[in-house]
Amino acid sequence: MRIPDELAEQGKKRIAPYPVEGFVHGSGPEYAKVMLVGEAPGETEIRNGIPFSGRAGNELMKFLEIASVTREEVYITSAVRSRPYKWGEKNGPDGTKIKRKYNRAPTSCEIMAHAPLLDYEIEHVKAPVIVALGNIGLKRLIGKENKVSELHGKLLEQPVLRLNGDQYEWTEKEYWIFPTFHPASIFYNRRLLELIHSDMKNLCELLGNLPMNEQPR
Repeated sequence: MRIPDELAEQGKKRIAPYPVEGFVHGSGPEYAKVMLVGEAPGETEIRNGIPFSGRAGNELMKFLEIASVTREEVYITSAVRSRPYKWGEKNGPDGTKIKRKYNRAPTSCEIMAHAPLLDYEIEHVKAPVIVALGNIGLKRLIGKENKVSELHGKLLEQPVLRLNGDQYEWTEKEYWIFPTFHPASIFYNRRLLELIHSDMKNLCELLGNLPMNEQPR
């Protein structure tokens, strides 16, 4: 499944004023076992156009294996489709300072700029469960007061946020949302690895008990 080209172009124009680069489409089948919502692409992703294809993506594939799901069976997307960056410095081979771009978390304005893209995918991808990878994805779906650290591994049944004009509103339809930590989180806190593995085992059990493409009414 792929969003319409005109919607993608609209997203590129809406986010153009902000310090971001590139554009990465969501990827996966329309009838998916799971829909994954991450944060934003990184340097690797904007180069090859494949979501979660960098270092964090390698970890994500390991986690999906625990859930008995393959990359080909899931739809992968994110709250923002362009790479948010900030400038920093690193030491070159000769010790001189070299300016380079570093990843950063997207702002609320950047998330809103690409909200219609995610809204379209949520409406058109037929997946029984939406997995929120990290706080950015979770807050975009169910509100900024929510935290992955408190909700991870639980199956939530509720509406999700959808952009209407310049304000978010709740969908009439309810969805199953499964929060877990972003795979990049283990690079900073290895203690989360055990929790993510437990979440993936829970997800595997949940998917095994759900008929394919069934969703809350």
